[in-house]
Amino acid sequence: MTIFEGSSILITGGTGSFGKAFLQQVLETQNPGRVVIFSRDELKQYDMRQIWGDDPRVRFFLGDIRDRERLRMALHGVDYVVHAAALKQVDTAEYNPMEYVKTNILGSENVIQASLEAGVKKVVALSTDKASSPVNLYGATKLTADKLFISSNHYAVDGGTRFSVVRYGNVMGSRGSVIPFFRKIAAEGRPLPITDRRMTRFWITLPQAVQFVIDSFADMSGGELYVPRIPSMLVTDLAEAVAPGTEQVEIGIRPGEKMHEEMISTEDARRTVKRPDRYVVQPTLALWGGFKEAAGDPVPEGFAYTSDNNDLWLNVEDLRAMLNDLGL
Repeated sequence: MTIFEGSSILITGGTGSFGKAFLQQVLETQNPGRVVIFSRDELKQYDMRQIWGDDPRVRFFLGDIRDRERLRMALHGVDYVVHAAALKQVDTAEYNPMEYVKTNILGSENVIQASLEAGVKKVVALSTDKASSPVNLYGATKLTADKLFISSNHYAVDGGTRFSVVRYGNVMGSRGSVIPFFRKIAAEGRPLPITDRRMTRFWITLPQAVQFVIDSFADMSGGELYVPRIPSMLVTDLAEAVAPGTEQVEIGIRPGEKMHEEMISTEDARRTVKRPDRYVVQPTLALWGGFKEAAGDPVPEGFAYTSDNNDLWLNVEDLRAMLNDLGL
């Protein structure tokens, strides 16, 4: 029996790339009783209904995580929540900071409070590498949201709602991926803009991200921040894999952008254990009943999980094979 067998699941931001991939995978492999797609975009919900609207297990609920009353209504009878809703554009955040605070921080607080009130069993919030040692407003709002979710385990009664966080890097094939941008530029006969030839990034596929979240639901007892052990790649190698032989032009690093991604800082590493498939960052403070220390091997002193010091790497051939396998 799977963890979601016969259960009710709600996905905030469920019309995004992750939500659609998650919905497809749980319907095919988990046999849930009900999956609620909660989002504010009626057009994207309409598009999803064309694919899954005839499945009696799928529900579409129009609403915004800024609206706690709407969340309370949507969460009635829900067992598990995947919190994927967020504003994510780094440059847009710098110009519209309060909008990001309202959605990524206050909206996350609404999800937490409504989940506690509804008696949800488990909540997993999706984070980003930009939340580790943030250098831009988007990353700062996501770090704050991460802290809110972990600390919220203190507010549930024993045996009540439990909260954990999953943090990963760039997703191959997601909306906003650089892949279609590179392809468009190459098709127009223009050189590919590379911010810095030394730049590295973590890389994960959508199916891998979905499975990692599902596995985290099964593993969590509350308070864990899960980080998958995934490969790194040079941005120049990705450009070559996407558009072979196309000229690459270095344009300089953009404001708020890091040379290398970080998913676990040196300070967080003090509370981190390593497993074959993941790292688990344990909470700074865990005073709730039933807290369990995560099993695994402590990482070495001074460890930081960054895309340039990774022990797993993808080369041009690896990236090209992944793109072919995913039909990208």
